[in-house]
Amino acid sequence: MNKVQRKIGSKIGPIYLVASSEALYGVLWEKEPGITPEPQNAPQRALLDKTERQITEYLAGERKVFDVPLALEGTDFQKRVWERLSKIPYGETRAYKDIAKELKDPNASRAVGTANGRNPISLIIPCHRVIASDGTLGGYAGGLSIKARLLSLEQAEKRK
Repeated sequence: MNKVQRKIGSKIGPIYLVASSEALYGVLWEKEPGITPEPQNAPQRALLDKTERQITEYLAGERKVFDVPLALEGTDFQKRVWERLSKIPYGETRAYKDIAKELKDPNASRAVGTANGRNPISLIIPCHRVIASDGTLGGYAGGLSIKARLLSLEQAEKRK
């Protein structure tokens, strides 16, 4: 399978998209080593264009749900966590322990945090919506300032 990546500029900084012609593999904050930059006329172009458009709409407060095909690469546990993250409603947050309980493993908060941190499809699988039980933001691959901006954007749009 031939994956390529595209760097996009956004109001929160550079984002790297990784895709095949069939599915999106990554929405990353740093360049993925070993993945070829998108060549001109790449078969992945349509999917990358659609993803870029949807991320731009999301960051403008015009989109709450993404509809691009995803290819999740991870352990079974990570995939279960990411599936659960995908169900957190726009503008809401959950604690790591809440996700662990929803997965019927209440002692797995740390494992949920680790899986959350390894989410390869940021924004679309909304790992930024997971916070610590005390209400602090916890970590985020894109940095805490970006996590705070994403949560503020969603909460402001939800109030409208």
